[in-house]
Amino acid sequence: MEQVSANKAFGGVQGVYRHASASTGTDMTFSVYVPPHAEGTKLPVVWYLSGLTCTHANVTEKGEFRAACAELGLIFVAPDTSPRGPDRNGDAVADDPDGAYDFGLGAGFYVDATQAPFAAHYRMWSYVTQELPALVAANFPADMERQSIMGHSMGGHGALTVGLTLPDRYKAVSAFAPIVAPGQAPWGQKALAGYLGDDPAAWRRHDAVALIEDGARVPALLVDQGTADNFLEQELRPELLKAACETAGIDLTLNLRDGYDHSYYFISTFMADHLRWHAARLGKD
Repeated sequence: MEQVSANKAFGGVQGVYRHASASTGTDMTFSVYVPPHAEGTKLPVVWYLSGLTCTHANVTEKGEFRAACAELGLIFVAPDTSPRGPDRNGDAVADDPDGAYDFGLGAGFYVDATQAPFAAHYRMWSYVTQELPALVAANFPADMERQSIMGHSMGGHGALTVGLTLPDRYKAVSAFAPIVAPGQAPWGQKALAGYLGDDPAAWRRHDAVALIEDGARVPALLVDQGTADNFLEQELRPELLKAACETAGIDLTLNLRDGYDHSYYFISTFMADHLRWHAARLGKD
């Protein structure tokens, strides 16, 4: 693991790191904020999954999470959204053939692709649930018994599906403007077909609403959604998550934020609220 940068912030350290990933066969970059803490203390970890076109840098630079993390004693980890390349042989990583923003580079959708040419490198599910947690556990003062997960848009989809699939690992799950039912939305349909092929069962394993319909449970979910979000009606559709949670008996807090859009102005406004919600569920050491 190579340290790309390290900056003191709110008494802690904001670092950016690069490593050779076995999951993707490429170098991967991620950021970690470690708040001030007593030597030897293990701290809970909040994972943040970013949205389409993003890298680790978007939330790191614009998310405004460090003050709350320093106050609450939370490590904040932000991985990239897809492999970037080149791979071990120096070859480029496959991208959308038309160069579209909603598939390929920057749009890994947090699945392990099974379809050529993406299966070779697009293994973001394994990366964020297995490889990167092991790396964080080995190199940072992380209490891996106290993890939670959150995300935005495509990353909100990732946070919901990861949290619903691994409920014993993640003590809290929240999202900003998530794609709640990718199997019923254009972004998701394109990504799931391109990465997983025509396999309805595989699609359902990466669809929060379908997972809940199929029996996945967590005690509670927190979702914030801006009412002025351009993607609200076609791509995000929070009403589908609300209906699924009501049927399943999952305690969903769905905050519709009047006038807010899809941007980091929206996310940063409510980031501290989410982190406090996570901290309450992560508990004390």
